[in-house]
Amino acid sequence: MARPPALKLSEVLAEIRMSPSAFYRLRARGQAPRMIKLPNGELRCRRVDLDAWWKACEGDTPEWR
Repeated sequence: MARPPALKLSEVLAEIRMSPSAFYRLRARGQAPRMIKLPNGELRCRRVDLDAWWKACEGDTPEWR
């Protein structure tokens, strides 16, 4: 079974609507989605890791009423 391709950093940033600088600050605090650093220095994110991050964010946010 083929593994789904990992998302590029630009795709992650577009989905979470965040600037690169804000993302790197979040990453430095250990609060960003899990990323994979490739040998060429590029970052990738597996879809399951991004979905898990979204779920964790929802758990930290009170329900809208």
